[in-house]
Amino acid sequence: MENKKLLVVDDEKIVRESLQHWFEEEGYHVDTADRADEALNKFDKGKYDLCLLDIKMPGMSGLELLKKMKEIDPDLIVILITAHASVSSAIKSLKDGAFDYITKPIDPEELGHLVKKAVEQKKLRNENDQLKESITDIIRPDNLVGESAQMKKIYELITTVAQTDTTVLILGESGTGKELVAKAIHMNSKRRYFPIVTVTCGTLANTILESELFGYEKGAFTGAHHRRKGKFEMADGGTIFLDEIGSISTKLQIDLLRVVESKQFTRVGGSETLSSDFRIIAATNESLEEKVKAGTFREDLCYRLNVFTIVIPPLRKRKEDIPLLSEYFVSKFAIAMNKNNKKFCPEAMDLMMKYDWPGNVRELENAVERAMVVGKSETIQVDDLPIHVFQNDQYDDDTNLSLSAIERKHIKNILDKNHWNISRSAEVLQIDRVTLYHKIEKYGFRRNK
Repeated sequence: MENKKLLVVDDEKIVRESLQHWFEEEGYHVDTADRADEALNKFDKGKYDLCLLDIKMPGMSGLELLKKMKEIDPDLIVILITAHASVSSAIKSLKDGAFDYITKPIDPEELGHLVKKAVEQKKLRNENDQLKESITDIIRPDNLVGESAQMKKIYELITTVAQTDTTVLILGESGTGKELVAKAIHMNSKRRYFPIVTVTCGTLANTILESELFGYEKGAFTGAHHRRKGKFEMADGGTIFLDEIGSISTKLQIDLLRVVESKQFTRVGGSETLSSDFRIIAATNESLEEKVKAGTFREDLCYRLNVFTIVIPPLRKRKEDIPLLSEYFVSKFAIAMNKNNKKFCPEAMDLMMKYDWPGNVRELENAVERAMVVGKSETIQVDDLPIHVFQNDQYDDDTNLSLSAIERKHIKNILDKNHWNISRSAEVLQIDRVTLYHKIEKYGFRRNK
């Protein structure tokens, strides 16, 4: 306890000197004061770890001094000393921020345990705060993986906008990870210890979406048996993520504009105006500007949402991230399926690099999951991938005209046409069955079931 500093405030000299003697023997550095004004003169934020404070003193009382000290240093631990404890005074002192209180005559052992407990609790709180900070520095949401130049730029934008309460619009094709970027912004913001509430606007009818967003009162409509909070209310202190924002109706756009501007709303069927402190992050795979030109989206709402824009590139525009993403998904599914980690054979990875992935990262994840389910060998083979990946590969655009590539495609086509009848396929190919089996093993073919 050598580095811990205590301040003892008591108008009785014998009490001050006794406490000073006890705690200096325990290794504390102890200062004393006999009045509140003297204590305040000695007091600065962070100067003391703990204050032992007498409630009843001439001039300013201990409770008044407690309030002033906590205003200066909210983290200060204060233990009150009283000669005449009462339930009401005890409750008030604890409400005003005291850690605990002890009655006179003071038992040194009891007070020693109380101080030790208070100091240890403060240490744990500080360590917990530091741990939270270090975690939020390094954690990204699952699947937000990539080291391409495009993704590094997105990480920079996330870091920049996360420190503000600015409304963010995330643009990108389906499956690119718009919700993951929204979560990353929230996790790095000052709102990170409050919820992020997600609403997928495109999956709900407008009447249902209205009650989801704003909540409803009991009896507002058939089936409304209880009052229910809306998503805006649930997001108080945190973030609300509005996915597929371009799909909402014109009427709901008007209501949403009002909420964006005022942070106030009423529940469906209610008249009470409610307030909620939330940050809005919206996302869409459509061009809001084009919808504004077409008259299906309000221009004023578009401007309100489009304050800070992050555009997520499709996977075909950042193919250098495919191996890293694939490795991440293999590890993820290996754990989930209790299997060993696998690597992709060169031919399989070559196909994945050349495929355009119209479904983006989500499609890649599904392809890796399938490969982990059906794959029997120690490496992921071409035939472990979904059939459209290798049916839409390099052989269709004549970019790979090597003899091996052409042979591979031809043999696979013959096997499929003959429903994997080995004798018939060998006859068509004009090779013997043993040679065909060798070719099947060489190219890693596996019959689709």
